[in-house]
Amino acid sequence: MVQDADAIFKQLRQRQYQPVYFLQGEEPYYIDVVADLIEKMALPEADRSFNQAIIYGKDVDVAGVLGQAKRFPMMAERTVVIVKEAQTIADLEQDRSWPFLEAYLKNPLASTVLVLCYKHKTLDSRKKLGKLLAGKDAPGAVLMTSKKLYDSQVPAWLTAHVRGLGQQITGQATALLAEYIGADLSRLANEIDKLVLNLQPGQAIDEDLVQRLVGISKEYNIFELQKALVQRDVLKANRILGYFAANPKANPLIPNLTLLFGFFSKLMVLHQAGPNPTDGVFKGLGIMNGFAQKEYQHALKAYPAARVVDIIHLIRRADAQSKGIESGSMDDGEILRELVWLILHAVPAGVVA
Repeated sequence: MVQDADAIFKQLRQRQYQPVYFLQGEEPYYIDVVADLIEKMALPEADRSFNQAIIYGKDVDVAGVLGQAKRFPMMAERTVVIVKEAQTIADLEQDRSWPFLEAYLKNPLASTVLVLCYKHKTLDSRKKLGKLLAGKDAPGAVLMTSKKLYDSQVPAWLTAHVRGLGQQITGQATALLAEYIGADLSRLANEIDKLVLNLQPGQAIDEDLVQRLVGISKEYNIFELQKALVQRDVLKANRILGYFAANPKANPLIPNLTLLFGFFSKLMVLHQAGPNPTDGVFKGLGIMNGFAQKEYQHALKAYPAARVVDIIHLIRRADAQSKGIESGSMDDGEILRELVWLILHAVPAGVVA
């Protein structure tokens, strides 16, 4: 039985539990949330010591998991078995384990809730286990697949997540978190929890709160450097680079290059959409609010399409240098400083060795 996370959340809030949950996918956030909810809600705290088992895939085989699942509860309504890192169960998809696994999945113990957390990958749907879980022959088993979000989907996810907590977030704060953290949903959720704890009644999460509590310097961060590049403000760019060089641990090179690459890659897509990109094109790239759209519109005028191609090449070159390729004795600060100089002084990529 295939279900998505929202359907499972709805059932869990109604205290409805299925005998088996197989939680798989590249995005671990929803896998963790579902498993945590079952761990906290399926049994009263007083019943957990005898009736709840949390085990790790590397420590058990299929026989061990099924042995736990077949235990009857002791003076409780149910038994809960949560298998973390289930992708490391060595014999999970081996032929010798299949008859026992198939028999249990087709006829699970009704008093057990078995949760398998199969992270960072998915079952091969052409093989026996994948086919069984996705089909109708194991009606008591729920298969949930948690997919990675595209970067363009992060702002909408953030807005919905904050509203789900009964709070509001501004467009600038959404854009800042989406650009700074990206599609790491676990980290985004943790940062939102921290921000919500510091809100006053009626206050929305805004850019100032994000900069203060998420560890982004208000004046010296990659977004201000990006703005300086768009405005071709050499003095401001150099001040920010000086701050980065003095605080390398707080401003690592690779994430900064990733953000710059994302900005100029989106700019290239906007160039390809024509001289006046529509609101739909902006939103398709995850550029949701008017403030960010204006910055991109300014950048379209400052950097023609051919120049954006050169800049993307230069960023890739800087990334290679960060890995020791043709960088000589340059440190990370010097690599970023050279990149910014090459961008601001319009040096064609073909001229750079």
